[in-house]
Formats: sequence, C-alpha cells, structure tokens
Amino acid sequence: MKRVSDKRGQVTIFIIIAIVIVMAVIGYFFILPRAGTTESSAAFNEENPQAFMQTCLEAPLAETIQKVSLQGGSVNPTNYVLYQDNPIAYLCYTSEDYSTCVVQQPLLKQHIESEIETNLAIDVSDCFNSLTESYQKAKYEVSLTSGETNVELLPNRIILSMGHILTATKGSAKRFDGFNIAADNNLYELVGISNSIVEWESNYGDSETTLYTSTYSKFMVEKNLGQDESKIYVLTDINTGDIFQFASRSIPLPSGFGSINI
Repeated sequence: MKRVSDKRGQVTIFIIIAIVIVMAVIGYFFILPRAGTTESSAAFNEENPQAFMQTCLEAPLAETIQKVSLQGGSVNPTNYVLYQDNPIAYLCYTSEDYSTCVVQQPLLKQHIESEIETNLAIDVSDCFNSLTESYQKAKYEVSLTSGETNVELLPNRIILSMGHILTATKGSAKRFDGFNIAADNNLYELVGISNSIVEWESNYGDSETTLYTSTYSKFMVEKNLGQDESKIYVLTDINTGDIFQFASRSIPLPSGFGSINI
C-alpha cells in the first residue's frame, strides 16, 4: 500500500509540473505580447509630441545618414563605382585617361541635406499620421498643418526640422509649433574635408592626404584603388566612428599604391 501511495504522489507531482509548464507557455504567447503593446503605447505623451516624433524618426534618420555616408552622399547614385559591393558616387570624374576630373557635386553639403530630406519624406508623413491617431485615440480633436521640412548638417550633429503645426483640443487646446529631430553625427566636418580633397583631384589629378595631418589629427583618411582606375576615399572620425566615403576618377594612381592614414 505504501508503494502505491508513493506512485500516486509521484504522478500528482508530474501532473502539477505539466500544468505549470503549460501555463508558462500560455503566458509567453499571450501575456508578453500584451505587455509589449502597453510599452509601445506608453511612448505617446500628450504633453510632449516632440518626444514621440524623435522616437518615431530617429531610426529612419540614422539609416538614411548611414546610406548617404557610405555611398558618396547620394541615396541612389547614378554615376558610381562598385567597391566592396557598395555603389559609391563619383564626386569628381572624367572618362578620359590621364586627365583631371570634373567636380560632380559642387554643393556637396546642400546635396546631402536634400538627399536626406527627400528620402525621409514618407517617414515624416507616416510619423505625423501616427501622432495624430494617438491623440484621436486619447479623445482629442486634432488639426495638423504641414510645414516645410529641412535637414541641416552642423558640427557633430544633423538636424531634421519640420515646420508642422499641431493643435490638439479636449476641453482646452494645446498647440505645438515646429518639431526638431537631432542625430549625433559629424558628417559636417567629413564633408568639409572631402570638398578639399575633391578640389585637389580636379586641379592636380590627385590629393596629398598627409597635408591634412596637422589640421585634422582626429580624422583618418584612407585612399584605395577601385575598379576602372578609380580612387576610393574613406574618411573616418576617430572619436565617433562616423564615416564618409566617395569615389574619384582622375589621373590614375601609380602602381604599388596603398592606403594613407592621417
């Protein structure tokens, strides 16, 4: 009788363990997704729509910045060379051998700002739609007036500014004029150095990167040989890890050429 009782006790323990496991699985598939939804909705704060837009746009902004930085300043380059399976735009180019190149983007900073702004247009619209829906779910009446969107490269940061005006009314009205999204990135200085290198390429057919050593000691510049006698310049901010790279086809590099770090 004692053995039978022991066996029944063991079976009871196994049943309890099985029930606990089943409940844990149910909790994983049903409770956790709901918790995630609650955390997502908590990102909306009716008193601070700026924070909502920052969260909504910071990933698309960072992705776009990275794309233009690795592709010579363009989202979809048209005149480019493939380097490590990446299309890199020519900022200086000639189709003739042993000839200096012609500058392709004389206003590089403005071009990059325009590229980022254009590429983010849909994301900006979608985020404002989501913000409007969040206010409506909170029983607000919402009025949104679209404004001008601009991107500006500044030292150590990039600013996406949107001149939209949002008015949310529930009893009293809350008005929010303008939204600014910031990204930490030193593309501004990298572009400045790139312009100087491009000027050397267009005037002399090459650049002497070691001349930048004293002025730009926190930067590293690599010059590599790409396809079709192209030169690939890779500029890196040593402190932040920010990168900008572009291509040039001018007077061909001598044989045995390697990268140069400054």
